[in-house]
This record gives sequence, structure tokens and C-alpha cells, in this order.
Amino acid sequence: MRKQKKQLPKVDYKFLGVVLALLAFGLIALSSASTVISYERFGNNYYYFLRQVMFGAIPGLILMYFLSRIDYHIWQKYAPLLILVGLVMLVAVLVPGIGFKAGNARRWINFGLFLFQPAEYIKLAMIIYLASWYDKRSRQAHDLYYGFLPSLTIVGLVALLIILEPDIGTMLVLVLIAAVMFFVGGVAFKYLIAAGAAGLLIFWILIKAAPYRLQRFIAYFNPSVDTKGISYQINQALIAIGSGGLWGTGFGQSRQKYNYLPEPIGDSIFAIVSEELGFVRVSIILLLFLYLAIRGFKISKVAPDTFGKLLALGITSWIVIQAVINIGGISAVIPLTGIPLPFISYGSTALAVSLAGVGILLNISRYATKQA
Repeated sequence: MRKQKKQLPKVDYKFLGVVLALLAFGLIALSSASTVISYERFGNNYYYFLRQVMFGAIPGLILMYFLSRIDYHIWQKYAPLLILVGLVMLVAVLVPGIGFKAGNARRWINFGLFLFQPAEYIKLAMIIYLASWYDKRSRQAHDLYYGFLPSLTIVGLVALLIILEPDIGTMLVLVLIAAVMFFVGGVAFKYLIAAGAAGLLIFWILIKAAPYRLQRFIAYFNPSVDTKGISYQINQALIAIGSGGLWGTGFGQSRQKYNYLPEPIGDSIFAIVSEELGFVRVSIILLLFLYLAIRGFKISKVAPDTFGKLLALGITSWIVIQAVINIGGISAVIPLTGIPLPFISYGSTALAVSLAGVGILLNISRYATKQA
């Protein structure tokens, strides 16, 4: 008689459902937001949409499926290797001839058919590394020299390499994820306060060192200053959001995507979505992100071990923090920072890696100690 294959426990279908809903909405939104810029640059209205499907959504869904079936404990074994690979790629980005440069930023490795952004991969690698570190050293987490400083050094090194690209927005997301994991991992509060103060000082120095960063803060506090210069993007974004009203101008009917609003497929896509759908319908997207956060944190709460709890917490925090910073920035709630909106903004590496992280989180949900 044939041996029956051992059936895996079921994943959290509610979490899976909300991720797939955001992904489907993101692809539909991108198909509209990218039409003008796609035709202008490539003579094809759906160039960016098709690339997002081919190099982001399809590889990401494949990764999500397989990673949801691989026991998440295996990543603890390979955590040092994963972070080392990420560091090597971040260094490679800075090497002329390997790193691909666009404008003043060098953030990608060119593989011919597609560009790969190591800063997106390193977020997931760092989450796995920190979850592994504080699981193995739970009794030493309060110790400065054996618990906190070694992990802080890794985070600092990754942050430095990302700053050199430069990509301050991604660096900020990474540091905030690390801060959440440090806190839950058991690092003494006094060390977190000291590290936070040092981080704010470094952030202030970075702002002072680059005038365009300081200008973003000026534009945040006074959007009416230099409306054709430093305040242009945020003003156009607010016009787009305001033009949407309650029910929007209609799908595909955005005016701001006609070369008025910079980055309509990247960090500004939420403004285009708000213009076309309006406040009532775009609120559904906000509720989806809120529900994703609730389900993700519940999976973390009922995970069977410390590694699973920290890993689920880190992946959920990553998606939520990035969504809050993107939406908050483009709606002028916080200073504007150029980072993608998870599952919605254009960026094949960001989408594929996010879905890979979702796959790991779904695998953790299979082993929940009780119903999430």
C-alpha cells in the first residue's frame, strides 16, 4: 500500500485573503496609474503593469506558495548566511559596473531582463536574523554587550550601506522594524532610549548634510512655500486627493497622472488611487491594511515558539510601517519619504520579497497553538 502524504495544517486563510485582495487591487490600480508614463516612455500603455505581473506578482506568488509549505524553523539555521548575502549585495550595488544608477541613486543590480533591489531583500533577511538572535539569546537580551550591541551593529551596518545608495526612506523603515523587534525581543528600555537618541542625532546630521532632505521638512511644515519647487509634489498629491472627493473621478480618469504628479506609479500612487476612487472607496484599502495588521499580529501572538512570534511580528510590522509611512507622507500627515506602498506601488523586487515574507508568515500560522 502507498504511504499517504502527511497533510500540512491549514494556513490562516483570512490573512491570505486580505493579502490577495491588496495584491489584486494593487495591480488594477497600477494598470490605471501607469498608462500615461508607460506610453510616453515605451509606446505601450501597459508596460509597467506587465512588468509588475511578470517580475513581481508571478515570482512572488510562487515564492509565497512554496515558503508557506516550508517549515519556518529552517530559516533560523540559515539566518547568518541570509544576512551575509544581503550585505554582499548592498556592497555590490555601490560598485560601478555592477550597481545600476538612476538619477543620483545607485540602488539596483542589473540582471538584464530585470533590476533587483537588494535593500528590499535585506529587510526580510534582517527580520529573520533578529528573530533568530533574540530567540537564541532570550536570557541575554537585557545584556548590553552580549545581547544588544552585536545585533545593533548588524542593523547599523545595513543602515549605513543603504544610506550610501542613498535611500533614507528604506533606511528609516528598516530601523523602525528593528526597534520593534528589539523592544519585543527583550532589550532593556534604557538601551533603546539611548540608541533612539543616537539615531535621531544621526538622522538630523543626514538631513543637514543633504539640502533636498531639509527641503522636504520645510515643505511639510509650510506646503505653500515654493509651490513649483520643493513643495510641488506634496501640493499636487493633495490636489489629487482633494479632487477625488467622496466617490472619485472614476477609474482611469485621474488628471494628475498626466505628468502633473511626480512618481505616479511609485510613492505617489495612493494619491492617484484617491483621486480616481474617492474617500469612501479608498477607505476600504485602509481597512484592508488595518485588518492585515490585526491578523498578522494575532499570528505572532499564537505562534508556538519565540522565533515564530518574533518572525511573524517583524514581517507584519514591516508591511504596516511601510504602508503608514507611504500613506502618511503622500497625504501630508508626516514628511514625504519616497518608499513604495506594499502590494500596490510599482517595484517588482519589493512585491516579490513582500509576498515571500507573507509565505513565511503563512507557514507560521500553520503551527498556531490555538485558533488565531
